[in-house]
Amino acid sequence: MSIIVENITKTYGTQRALDAISFTIESGQIVGFLGPNGAGKSTMMKIITTYISQNEGLVEVNGYDVRTEPMSVKQSVGYLPEHNPLYLEMYVKEYIQFNASVHKVSKGRIEEVIEQVGLTPEIHKKIKQLSKGYRQRVGLAVALLHDPKVLILDEPTTGLDPNQLIEIRGLIREIGKTKTVLFSTHIMQEVEAVCDRVIIINKGKIVIDKKLNELKNDAEQIIEVEFDLRVEEKLLYEIPKLSKVINLYENTWQLTFNTSNDMRPAIFDFAHDNGLKLLQSQVKNQNLESLFRSLTN
Repeated sequence: MSIIVENITKTYGTQRALDAISFTIESGQIVGFLGPNGAGKSTMMKIITTYISQNEGLVEVNGYDVRTEPMSVKQSVGYLPEHNPLYLEMYVKEYIQFNASVHKVSKGRIEEVIEQVGLTPEIHKKIKQLSKGYRQRVGLAVALLHDPKVLILDEPTTGLDPNQLIEIRGLIREIGKTKTVLFSTHIMQEVEAVCDRVIIINKGKIVIDKKLNELKNDAEQIIEVEFDLRVEEKLLYEIPKLSKVINLYENTWQLTFNTSNDMRPAIFDFAHDNGLKLLQSQVKNQNLESLFRSLTN
């Protein structure tokens, strides 16, 4: 296993940021780490990268304990934090060379990483002259310099325009061919396009941990319906196999069924039996965004 997390708890005063979190990540996986603001994502990543310590539990990265062997962990992990720390007055190549001297990597490795992240046309510019997308590439270059086995990326695509998103997405996919990647994001399309697996955390607890293909195959159906009159929520549960109800607005509801069978006939029968008119019904695919909203609301 590249990463082993067992019963990790982290508190800040009386606030419990992480509550007995456990998961493992195998070598070569690209894992999306999702959650609303304040869910504990950045805290978990900082513990994995030894920036802060947990109160309880065990974390191992590439076989090294983050508490007792922090230097070995740092040598085997590349980390791009949410707020990418850069010296804006330095030239791109100068900054990368400076970090390379810390890691004691060869000149050949510097050139290799610059080419890998697509920075070759920008190496003679000052960092402050770069777009947000190219600044993220500089951060990625530094994270990759020492050829780590594990790459931790905290919100790597925040603030990027659509073209930059596509470029960074492709870069993460390419990196994931040879490394284990754990990255957090608020952009669901990024996870669906790049990741093998998703972990969703809410209020310091894991609420789902599945491979993306398993999520797509789950026997569940979401139907959005609109009635002509207001309906009490508890009455809707008379519909067979209904597992969850969300009132979207006024007389419009989102109904989740624990079956892949078409439940629109059952909804029609419910409306008829209760003297209601069904103004519209629309089957909605259970995508990651709807799953995220249902688990974190």
